[in-house]
Amino acid sequence: MSPERVVAVIPARYASTRFPGKPLCPLAGKPMVLWVVERARAAKAVDEVYVATDDRRIFDAVEKGGGRAIMTSDKARSGSDRIAEAVAAMDCGVIVNLQGDEPLMSPETIDAAVAALLSDPACAVATACVEIRSRADFESPHNVKVVFDCQGHALYFTRSMVPSPARRPAGELEEGRLFGYKHQGMYVYRKEALMAYTRLPAGTLEEIEKLEQLRYLENGYRIKVVVTPHDSPGVDTPEDVAAVEQRLVG
Repeated sequence: MSPERVVAVIPARYASTRFPGKPLCPLAGKPMVLWVVERARAAKAVDEVYVATDDRRIFDAVEKGGGRAIMTSDKARSGSDRIAEAVAAMDCGVIVNLQGDEPLMSPETIDAAVAALLSDPACAVATACVEIRSRADFESPHNVKVVFDCQGHALYFTRSMVPSPARRPAGELEEGRLFGYKHQGMYVYRKEALMAYTRLPAGTLEEIEKLEQLRYLENGYRIKVVVTPHDSPGVDTPEDVAAVEQRLVG
């Protein structure tokens, strides 16, 4: 196995309760998932980029658009499980998990997270976050929040407001002040940590929060969190499309 070879994989499924077919949603004339492929290819740390999907429509759209796709089963419990299936036989040491609904993900954020993992031999998983300086963003359940320790290791991820606003001075909760940190939808794993993830039991917190990364924390893994200046709003619902499309085309 090549320990320094970095492969980015974008898990993409067609089924979605709130937004069926979301990876194929056209943004400025191109399926959303292909915008994510472009962002991954622009990262200096990434050697190859793939889309992992269980749907032939997504597979065909990616291949037609010049990307590389891998068909996976429809039994995956999470995006990480789908990626693990896709890279199981692949010669690589580091895997980047990019969400198929974040077409604004910054290549610099990807590079920073990869660098954080590679610079620390003890680091098994890394991710990124951005400052929250808007009350609306802090209150929104669509934005996952993260809190971390003094060494930058995640303590918890949640859709709730953390740190809790209940006991904070009013002056700390004014527009423009630092409310907290929003998790960016990407992960970097060492391959052995990703493969181990598929064998870990889903924990209570993962089930409550519906956040797959909590499976690592509940099983004793540490996740390094990099603070980045680049926000990457995702497309959670059809109502988000116009705003994201506007940012893509400037």
